[in-house]
Amino acid sequence: MAFDRASIFDAAFLESLKRLRIVARRVPGGGRFAEHRSQDAGGGVDFKDFRPYSPGDDFRSIDWNIYQRLGKVFLRLYEELEDLPLYILTDHSKSLYQEQPPRIVPSLRATLALASISLNHHDTVGVFPFSNDVQTLWSPQGGAGKVMRLATRLSSLEPGGSTDFAMSLKRLNSMSLRRGLLAVVSDFFDPQGIEAVTAALKTVRHRLLLIQLVRPSDRRPELNGDYHLVDCESGESAEVSVTVRLLSRYTEAYDRFQTGLTDFASKRGAGLLQLDVEQEVAPQLATLFETGGYVV
Repeated sequence: MAFDRASIFDAAFLESLKRLRIVARRVPGGGRFAEHRSQDAGGGVDFKDFRPYSPGDDFRSIDWNIYQRLGKVFLRLYEELEDLPLYILTDHSKSLYQEQPPRIVPSLRATLALASISLNHHDTVGVFPFSNDVQTLWSPQGGAGKVMRLATRLSSLEPGGSTDFAMSLKRLNSMSLRRGLLAVVSDFFDPQGIEAVTAALKTVRHRLLLIQLVRPSDRRPELNGDYHLVDCESGESAEVSVTVRLLSRYTEAYDRFQTGLTDFASKRGAGLLQLDVEQEVAPQLATLFETGGYVV
């Protein structure tokens, strides 16, 4: 792998992220106290509603003023502030380690950036590298002081196998993670096509943020003439004569791929950011946080 693994340890890069945050309108209940409003109602600080008392409820939540006026027992409900679990599914398939510069570097930097934003705001983060399966690089946990420890683990990540979204997401879904935000960092190229990718993403019960790793040559490769092409993941090869007509057909296929991903994100209500791997990562991620926070 011809890249500097220490390149994700950029102090200026991490410093630039401290002003950004992920904000949830509502988070699923059952987590730790943090900075997001929960769907649960309990002993928080902001009043939400009343409900009738049930056996086993906390007597401290009873509204005695209502009892004195109506002779009925009601509880005062408050909005709990809890953490928003962030799960990052990071593509580390073999193809991301090819090309110059390789896509794996901005993939890891984007992963570390999202993780550091959440960790610095008291949220739990889990990191799950995937290719044709999923591994747990960082089990869901919180702690602002753990950013560099995560960076160390990311820098040691080795290339995976071929890309298989269906298998990887099936494995992730089996983990029974608490509902949260799932950020998928990938080029979304799968041998089975974009239909297989979106079908797999539909099975995810978390809210979605898609970080697509792109470069200008993806849509318009600068090729002309005869080539011996080798698939860097499967090893399959083919002799290809690149003509204007062939490039036109390729562009049409790429546009169908991109439309499939964009349409899915729109219908699902998922965030979609195209991250140019030939540009700096932080300014591009900042477009998600133009108002100071990415709202999910």
